[in-house]
Amino acid sequence: MWEVFIRSKAGLDHKHAGSLHAADAQMAMENARDVYTRRMEGVSIWVVESSHIHASDPDQASSMYDPANDKIYRHPTFYNLPDEVKYM
Repeated sequence: MWEVFIRSKAGLDHKHAGSLHAADAQMAMENARDVYTRRMEGVSIWVVESSHIHASDPDQASSMYDPANDKIYRHPTFYNLPDEVKYM
């Protein structure tokens, strides 16, 4: 199983496009190209074996993210924004 990341334009980030099955990296690249960039949607493809991706455990979220709550300077909630700045 491989995870596919596509960069749609130069200068943008790669975004996760989906997953696919392949025997090796070369086949994963070719399958990703065929499946996820049929209409010239991308300029760059990354494929990563799913087994090499390590993710945080949602059940451990409190111990992973709660320490940031102690540092109010990381949360700019005390700034006054002008009315012209919307959706921030």
